[in-house]
Amino acid sequence: MEFKTDIFSQYDKKWGLLTAGSKDKFNMMTISWGGMGTLWSKPVVTAYVRTSRYTHEFMDDNEYFTVSFFPEEYKKILGILGSKSGRDMDKINGSGLTAKEIGKSVTFEEAEVTLLCRKLFVQRLDPANIINDDDKAFYANDSEHDMYIGEVVEIC
Repeated sequence: MEFKTDIFSQYDKKWGLLTAGSKDKFNMMTISWGGMGTLWSKPVVTAYVRTSRYTHEFMDDNEYFTVSFFPEEYKKILGILGSKSGRDMDKINGSGLTAKEIGKSVTFEEAEVTLLCRKLFVQRLDPANIINDDDKAFYANDSEHDMYIGEVVEIC
């Protein structure tokens, strides 16, 4: 398994598409917060999902998830997928992306790279534990995030 990238800009500049569920029933959302590294001697991905997001239900209900990265020409589509809810629209038909099964989760034909992850750990981020007061503004009018850490089991 190998994935060469600038880990500090991969989420922030390119964004990722977080997907959980099976090919028959899944949801995806664009994420710009996340990380890659090593935990418990395993390659891992960290993703943060607000508890109010529809994708949160899929993350909680499934053992696997994917994080996919796309060519620059998909940035507008990723913007829509990050701002609209799967509760309110059919994201797959609205995006024009082609879903395909990968292991026990879903990716897309158009993705440059997909990280298939097995969930290892979930924890709520408690705003009371935020040290910098400026960062507390992220929770002034919205729900908390859960942090999901997944072992990268396949890169395709």
